[in-house]
Amino acid sequence: MEYLIEWKDDHAPTWVPSNYIASDVVAEYETPWWNAAKKADDSALKHLISSDDGRDIDAVDQDGRTALLFVAGLGSDPCVRVLAEAGANVNHRDNRGGLTALHMAAGYVRPGVAKLLVELGADPEAEDERGRTPLDLAREVLKATPKGNPMQFARRLGLENVIKDLEEAIFEYAEVQEIMEKRGKGNQVEYLVKWKDGADNEWVKAGLIGEDLVRNFEEGLEYAVAECLVGRREGDGGRREYLVKWTDKGEATWEPEENVDPDLIKDFEEGPTAHKDVEAQLSGGS
Repeated sequence: MEYLIEWKDDHAPTWVPSNYIASDVVAEYETPWWNAAKKADDSALKHLISSDDGRDIDAVDQDGRTALLFVAGLGSDPCVRVLAEAGANVNHRDNRGGLTALHMAAGYVRPGVAKLLVELGADPEAEDERGRTPLDLAREVLKATPKGNPMQFARRLGLENVIKDLEEAIFEYAEVQEIMEKRGKGNQVEYLVKWKDGADNEWVKAGLIGEDLVRNFEEGLEYAVAECLVGRREGDGGRREYLVKWTDKGEATWEPEENVDPDLIKDFEEGPTAHKDVEAQLSGGS
């Protein structure tokens, strides 16, 4: 750490390593910052940042924790916003376990801050030194929190909200190719899903999976994997249909537009075969 020193003898300000500066001088500069962070005082943080003195927003204490980690653990939405807007690294890890601000929010049961950090770009899949994501940590804390104790009700509810938001953040952009199995009852139902990107199969809560996929699985409909689209036509009632070539079937079939992967439709419509009428092909024409 270096500090920009203003000298009493009118010498030009210079950067000086901290070990060459008296500890009381360093403390005079640093103490207001850490006090503001540890008290979650957004007004004080904003004032210090606005002084425009070249302060490092990601300055660390002896444990490698930044101000953002402190205010996340304290559950201060305003402080998190102030620091993030000033350029704080939302994925910084401390050096005593590799914890991020999102880990702090999850572990200290701060659902509002956890959701805000995700919105600000915090990585919900960042792992600490023990390989735990913030979601893993929240589940671990929930498991250790007693059930049936009125004093723990709010804590359990907060943890459930943290878990819900983190699960949604992790699975929001992942596309399910197929549901493989089902387990659980009531609101605890989970499905073993196969991902389109080839990631390992994973158990996912029902609410995080498309309703059509769940409905098809529950109705016992057969799954097939589409390779590409080779034609388009107007079906009965003017409904658009696409001719789908399957990876595991020899014969292409016509499927209504709502049953076809939007990405495949986009590739077809924008590709060299776009807008070609294939009905002639089906009737034996060229």
